[in-house]
Amino acid sequence: MKQEPSLAQRVYAAVRLIPRGKVASYSQIAALLGNCNLRRAVGNALHKNPSNDRTPCHRVVNARGFCSGSFAFGGPDAQRAKLAAEGVAFTDGHVDLPRHGITHDDFAQMRAELETMEAL
Repeated sequence: MKQEPSLAQRVYAAVRLIPRGKVASYSQIAALLGNCNLRRAVGNALHKNPSNDRTPCHRVVNARGFCSGSFAFGGPDAQRAKLAAEGVAFTDGHVDLPRHGITHDDFAQMRAELETMEAL
């Protein structure tokens, strides 16, 4: 019998689909998982991320594009540095979301990939 992935495993799978140079919000990741109300659970899972090398949680920001004040791997400056290294631009202290936020097409593709993974 196939064991269902945990919420954290599903969060990590969704975050791994965020394209390099783009960001998604906690709410967008929750929506990919089928429940917008899971945004705090998304944040908690990312705070406990066991492998930042495998799961790029630095690509998740708040809905206004601000980095996490408690970024688990060195604080908000580390998150900003990782995003900048991927070419993400900042305006007035937050990510330029119109330029670097995931698009509706990105979201649809990510959702399709997640559904495919969950069907396996």
